[in-house]
Amino acid sequence: MDISSILPVERIVVPIEAHDKHGVITELIDKLAATAGLTDRDAALQAVLKRESERTTGIGFGLAIPHGKSDGCENLVMAAGKPSAPVDFDSVDGNPVTFVVLLVSPPNQTGAHIQALAKISRLMNMEDFRDQITAAASPEELFAAIEQHEAPAT
Repeated sequence: MDISSILPVERIVVPIEAHDKHGVITELIDKLAATAGLTDRDAALQAVLKRESERTTGIGFGLAIPHGKSDGCENLVMAAGKPSAPVDFDSVDGNPVTFVVLLVSPPNQTGAHIQALAKISRLMNMEDFRDQITAAASPEELFAAIEQHEAPAT
């Protein structure tokens, strides 16, 4: 699974204007809705907010992966972005979030959902990838960092 095939440039927001967890999630859900990624925006938003209320998705390294399962989409969809300022996501390492990847998938697509979460986590374990994400000043630069780091080494 390639993140770049699921996360088109038009679903990347740089900068995310919201300054809190709820606002960031809502802004990314709205980006999915605006790019025909969702069949029911409100159902998708509620699913992601419900999951976030159960346990933080701020996993460390400045990354949050808010996600949920909802009938509000037909397939796994993603949006991502960089907040204009670090956002408190109650992350497990106590640090604010500077990169957010949001996933929504139908309840019957657990495998793809888990694979996508794992792939994003692996990318964030690469220091060079984190540096490129930090430096990215546009959706295109962020997308290029994802594409470059998930490509097999030659």
